[in-house]
This record gives sequence, C-alpha cells and structure tokens, in this order.
Amino acid sequence: MITKEQVKKHLETFPDEFSIDELIERLLFIEKLEKRLQESDSNQTITEESLKSEMQEWFKSNG
Repeated sequence: MITKEQVKKHLETFPDEFSIDELIERLLFIEKLEKRLQESDSNQTITEESLKSEMQEWFKSNG
C-alpha cells in the first residue's frame, strides 16, 4: 500500500496536465515498486540462480 505522502511526492513529477489513465498507471507502478522494496528489505526475495532454475523448469513444462 502507498501513502498519501508518496502520492504527493510523485504528483510533483507529473506535467501540469495528464490523463487519469496516466495517473492510475503511475500509481500502480509506484505501489508495485514499494511492495518489491519492502520484500527486498525483509529478505523475501530469491537468488538469481533460483530464478534461472525456476524459469528453466517453467520453459520445460510449457515448451
């Protein structure tokens, strides 16, 4: 979840005019980024090697 302060901060980077779609897209991106940063801070990530292994398994089963 993002905070009002984060939204305010990012709104400052917008042009004077923008569409609702652009706003929603940016807010979704910010929320996803914040979530991933929190996961990283709490060591809820996987190694690059584990990711490669998982991807290889996925391609084998879907190829």
